[in-house]
Formats: sequence, structure tokens, C-alpha cells
Amino acid sequence: MASVVVHEREQDDLDVERYTKRSRVEEPESMEASTAEKPAEIEDTTREQHILPPSHALLGIPLPVATEDAAMNFMETDVGISEYIGRGVPKIEGIIKQRFTDFLVYEIDQDSNIIHIKSLDIPASPKKEPAPKAEEVPITKIDGEDVVMQEAENTATKDPSVKEEKIECVPDEASSSTIAQSKATEDEPWPENFTTALTPFLSESTIAEVKKMYLEGPEPPRVSDSGWAGRPPRSEAPSEDANVIPASTQVEPEKPERGKRGRDRGRGGRGGRGGRGGHGGRGGRGGGREDTRRVLSDPITSKETRTALHQAVRELFGGKLDTETDSTAPASDEGSRIVIKWGRRGRGGGRGGRGGRSGAAGGERTPRGTYPPYIHFTLQKTNRDTQDALGHLARTLHVSVKDLSVAGTKDKRGVTVQRVSLKRNGKTVEDVWELINCQNGRRTPQEAVTQRGERGIRVADFNYRKASLELGMLKGNAFLITLRSVKVDSIECMHTALNIVKTKGFINYYGMQRFGTASVPTHSIGLALLKSEWQKAISMILQRRHGEHPDVGHARDAWLIDGDLDKALELMPRRVVAERCILESFKKQGGDTRNAMGALSTIPRNLRLMYIHAYQSYVWNAIVSERIRTYGADKPVVGDLVFETPEVEEKMAVDDNEAESKAEEAEEQTSSRYRKKSRKPYVAPRIKTLTEADLAEYTIFDVIMPLPGTDVAYPGGALGEKYREYLRMDGLDPDNFVRKQRDYTLSGSYRAILHLPKELSWSVLRYTDPDVGLAQADEDKLLGFDAPAIVEDGKFMALQINITLGTASYATMALREITKTETSSHFQTGLTNAAEDQKYRGVDAGVDAEDDAEDATEDVIEGVETAVEEE
Repeated sequence: MASVVVHEREQDDLDVERYTKRSRVEEPESMEASTAEKPAEIEDTTREQHILPPSHALLGIPLPVATEDAAMNFMETDVGISEYIGRGVPKIEGIIKQRFTDFLVYEIDQDSNIIHIKSLDIPASPKKEPAPKAEEVPITKIDGEDVVMQEAENTATKDPSVKEEKIECVPDEASSSTIAQSKATEDEPWPENFTTALTPFLSESTIAEVKKMYLEGPEPPRVSDSGWAGRPPRSEAPSEDANVIPASTQVEPEKPERGKRGRDRGRGGRGGRGGRGGHGGRGGRGGGREDTRRVLSDPITSKETRTALHQAVRELFGGKLDTETDSTAPASDEGSRIVIKWGRRGRGGGRGGRGGRSGAAGGERTPRGTYPPYIHFTLQKTNRDTQDALGHLARTLHVSVKDLSVAGTKDKRGVTVQRVSLKRNGKTVEDVWELINCQNGRRTPQEAVTQRGERGIRVADFNYRKASLELGMLKGNAFLITLRSVKVDSIECMHTALNIVKTKGFINYYGMQRFGTASVPTHSIGLALLKSEWQKAISMILQRRHGEHPDVGHARDAWLIDGDLDKALELMPRRVVAERCILESFKKQGGDTRNAMGALSTIPRNLRLMYIHAYQSYVWNAIVSERIRTYGADKPVVGDLVFETPEVEEKMAVDDNEAESKAEEAEEQTSSRYRKKSRKPYVAPRIKTLTEADLAEYTIFDVIMPLPGTDVAYPGGALGEKYREYLRMDGLDPDNFVRKQRDYTLSGSYRAILHLPKELSWSVLRYTDPDVGLAQADEDKLLGFDAPAIVEDGKFMALQINITLGTASYATMALREITKTETSSHFQTGLTNAAEDQKYRGVDAGVDAEDDAEDATEDVIEGVETAVEEE
């Protein structure tokens, strides 16, 4: 088979023509004419134009076909999942995730503690007292970090005498300036060394503008409106410095269709809920004037230089001025500009309408600067993917989603519990608890502790911490999984299947949620990004999906059919992240869609990486299936890869997601006053290719397989050549994954081909009503809801499995090995709808139905699936 390698290239005019909306509309006619002329080439043409990668042909299965009234349903085999370890064992029929509480997930922290919600009550910060000196602060080591506050989660349930226990905190970090040798004083507010320190980064005119803004103070100078209310003063002459953003240019002209969903961000007009509310709250009518003063640097190509500028500004001005990367301009090869502005901390101010930015509000609490810079809390989410939940929290707290971080992402359909860290920016634990659980005043504290959390979100168990969480800061996850409508030849067969997983493990496939549940698989978008086919990637992200929420479908049609960008943005729900980012980018460009790469760059980085990771996962799955099919799953063979040192295996367990995260933009971490701990530079592990003499020293659990990238070795022999064939057939060079756009450069990683559960136990239950829960989430237990009802003489059998897995392993793939059943969402939905137990819904009294859950229809993902899937 001839192979063509397409190297990374920039977008050109041919790309624009090929993937514009007009060409797409006309495409079916030309395709029909072409296939009529060359009927012998129908199959090849179909494969070439199919949404799945060309390498799908190597899987040896037919392409899935979409019908007019149904989605194109992808099966496990379409993403390389085809083999089992216990092939001769009878299958156990059962339904996965029929109810949300049938799939409970609990994170395991680095101290091997299983995370549960312990108390729903409001937390308490330390009582008002002088800030202690740094050397007086008792430090306790938890999770490898300096912890300066004891567990606040316990204070809500202790006796009053216990509550008097002091929780000491470290003083503010702003005093550790190393650049500002002479401080600004009342007599000399701008010392000469300020100019000297900024000269390596900024032009003379830009420094002058920074100085002017700084000397004006945190509140913008007042301008007489001469009776014209908020009308901006007329500029006498245009500024000669292109780096200065005058105040009058910061407010976009009011348009009738804007602001219906809070997008005006408190800048006036009718602004719905006032967007994020910080400078005006409800529709911009709240307390305080908006400070629109900004100074832009010239484009800076070097990341190190940008990082140094962030640090210099932070230390020179003691956190009064903030810096951030300019997100209004599309990505380019010239580099990024840095925005300098007065920070919220420098401005102070009030709450600004409903909610506002609570961290900036004054009050009689303990001085906020005495607390550590991060707040950690426990999050329970129900039927929400991790990125969606974090987005909801960010909007509720009026912060950037970048201020929130987790150790790993969790399943969407289910109830999951994990720790989250927040860069608090002046907020206290009481502020965060109240904003989230009371929904900015829509519920009272009493209602918050006696009712389920709104929109499937509950937060609890708050602590102050010196550092944030990062991906990989966990040891795994504990699952409590309930399979319903179980049918098996005998109980002995069930025990045999479960014991095989307990002793031999399961194939460590990437599960179906890695590839999305919509008709456009994420790995196909990832391939387009790797090939720099920007317009094609946008076309796939924006195209219609069968069965998605009507709001999303109408929004897509408004753009794809009507070409109405404003209407599309008005209709598109905020939770549909990638699509909104692209459309908003088009809006900023005046409706011009040619800068496809720039539009894609506005999608959050972890979501873009999710697409690429999905393609890596697809290739990995396919090659591992080839390995198991050819050589079995009992022992290593010549040509297999292993780590040279055993301790590397644990470090690499959090594989491609964290390997890519090691290349995170340091400037984003240092652009605010408190930084995440810097990761150590990524060093590729030493890999050994096994020879005949090595086989006795290793087991099948030592065998690893690479994910495609620059720093990986491929297996030896025929398997390595098959790996390269997949990549070449998809138009990629196996030996060159470097891209001009660094976000799309893959360093690669390794993953064990089998995974052995750390713990596995099971029990058999009976039930009749499928709407009755057989397991209970932490929140419901603490709210005092009825415990699960087990009916000893129930009509149907359920299998409840407790399983503990390491990081990066999918519980659904362990269930697949046990049940020998397809795990794709559409297949499981069909099983649920056809199950006999559905005839008995609601027969038991006192059923506590789950919100929006008990129609058996699986939720169709809207937009993108979780970023960086880790389970």
C-alpha cells in the first residue's frame, strides 16, 4: 500500500475553499457525479470521505453508516477495542449505569485516603487575630505540600469546645519582592528602578503609559459627562501609541441581541444576570465604575521573556497591577502581547450588584491576606463532566476557570466525588461555600444544608492550602458499580469471570467516553488538528449531531444554514464550550471565518488537547488489540517494551494527559500573584526492548505500549511496523510530531497494556423496581434520605462491584471484561429500554426518583466531552 506523509503546514487559500460552508453544501452533488462515473472506486471514495480516520480500514471491519433518521453509532471495534483476556468464559448480561447512583466514583488522594463528603455545614475561618509571624506557623505535611490550616471539614460536626481550636495561617507572600530594591513611597511613588526593571521588556512609550496609569491610582480618573450620563468623552486626537488601549475603545457598541444571556459582563445595557458581575453586577448598574484602563506590550515571542515580565510586574508593584496574556488577538507567529492593568486587589471596591466579586469586598473578617492562597474543597457532581462542572463553579464564583484545578477528571454519567483547588483571590471559605451552595442568594443557608445541591453540584469540606492541585495528584479511584437485570448461566460462572479480572486483570483500553458519544468522534477532530487542517476541524466541531439538545441544534442551524452569527451565539448554551469559542472568535473578526487556526486557539487548551489525546488513544487501542490477538495476554514476548527501572512505571501511570500538561504555559501560571508549583522538566523514561534473554525477568503486567509522539520508542518487529502503518495511512509521519503550534506537538508517553485492580469484591442483590436505588451517594446520606432498599425476594438480580483502580484506567473496560458486553452508550441505552425490569417501574412505594435521570435515554453529549479523560 502506497503511503503519503503529509507534513505540518499552515492554513492556505486551498484549505479555505475546500472546507467553507458553500463547498460543503455543494459537495454531495459532485460526490454523486463522481461515484456514478467510477463505480469501481465507490468503497475507496467512501472511506476517503468518511468522518473516521483512513486507518480504520486496518481494523478489518466495515465503516459505520448513518441513516437519515438516526445517528452514526460507533461501536467499540471502531476505536480499536476488540479483545478479551477470558474469551472462553460465558458472558454476564447486565446493564451499566441505568441510574446515576449505579456508578459511584470516589477519588483516592496521594495519602491513599478515599475522598468522601463528611459534612454539608458551612465552614469556619479562624477568628480575627493578628497575623502570626512566618516562623511561628506550625507546618504539617499533607499530599507532599506545606499545609497551614487544619481540616475545616471537621469543625461543623465537633462540639463547641472543639471549635475553639485555632487554625493558624501564613502571612501574605507579597513582601518577598526581589526586584523592587527601593519601594514606592508617598514622596516617590515611581522610583527610578521601576523604569530600569521594566526596560528589558517594554518600550519607552509603553513604560510611560504604565507609569501614567499607576500614578492615576486604582480608581480611574473621573470625566465630567456634561449631562450626557455614561457617554465617553470625545478623543481630541488619536493616540500615536498602538499599545495603549483607551477607555473609550473598551466598551463595544450596544446591540439589541447582545446581553440576553448575561454576555455583556456588567458593561451596561440590560445584561441579563450581569455576566460575571464583578464591575456592575446586574446589568452594569451596581456599585463602582468600571476600570477599562489597559496597557499592551509589544508582541513577545519568547515564553521565558513573557514569564519574566509577569514576575517583574507582580514583584515591582506588590500585586497592585495585574498582567495577563492578551486573549483578544488571535494566535500568530509574532508572539503574544501582555496586558497590564490595575488588579482587583489594588482597586478594592464593593460587591457590584448581585454577587459581584466577593473576593474584592471589604468586611470585618480576619485579614484575608493572612490565609494561604488556595482553598481546597470536595466536589460531588451528578451527571456532569468535569470541565462542565468546573465551568459552572467558575461562573458562580465569578472567577476564571483557570483558577480551579483538579487531580483528575471523572465520568459524566454517574455520581463522582473529588477534591478541587481554587486560587482564592481574597475569598474565604465562607464566601465560596455560600456562593456555590446558596447560588448567589437564591437559596438560604438552611435550604442549602437540607436540600440537594442545585444542578447536580455539591461542595463541602473546605481547607486553606499553600498550593493548588495538579493533574496526577492522586493514586486512583474507588468505584461502587451496580449492574442491573443481570443474567448468567450460573453463580459459578459469575465468580469465574470476576476472579479472572481479580487475578489476571483486564486490557487497559481507553474507554468509549474517551471518544465522545456524539456522531462526530473526538479522535477524528484530533487527527485534523495534527494535520493542521484547521478548517476541517472547525467544520467537524460545528456540524450537526443527531439527537442533541434542541437548543444546540437550533444554534448550529442558525450558523450553518442561515449564516446568522448573532442568533447562533444567542441560542448556543454556554456549556457547549468549543462551539461557543469558535463562534465568538468569528464575531470578533467581524464574521470573517478565514483565520481558522486563531479561532481554534480560543478553545481552552485542555479541550483542544483532549481531541489530540483521543487520536493517540485510538491508535494505542488498535495496536494493543493487535498485540493481544497475535501473542495472547499471558506473558511478554520478544520485541515488547518495558521500563528499564520499575519505579518509572508508577510515575508514568498518569500517562498522556499529564505528559502533555508538563508543557503547560508557565506564563499562565505566573500571570497572577500566586503560582502553582512549577513542574519539573519532563524527562523521557528509559525503555528496554525485550530479547529472548530478558523474558524470564518480566511479566505481562510490565509490558507497555507507546502513545504516538516525539519521545517514544515503538515496539520491535511486525508490531512496530503495524504501528507506523496506522500513522502513515492517516497522513502522519511516525518520526515527526513536532508542530509550529506548540500545543499540537506531542511528546508521547507509555501505558501498561494490562491493568490489575488493587481491590475487587462483589455481592449479589435482588430488586423489583428499577427506580429504587441500590446504592446511595454521600450527599443523600448526609441529608438523611432513605437508605437503599434491598428486596430479598425481588424479581431481578443485580451485581454490585467494589473495585479500586490506579490512575488512567477505565472502570467501564473492567466491566467489559466481566460482562463481555458492548459498553457504548447507544448499546447500553438499547439494553435499558428492552429490559424486563422496566415494566415494574414505580411499583414500590416511596421511590425517590433522580432528577432528569429516570428516562432510560442516555444523555447525548453536547459539544465536547470531558477535557483530559482520566476516570
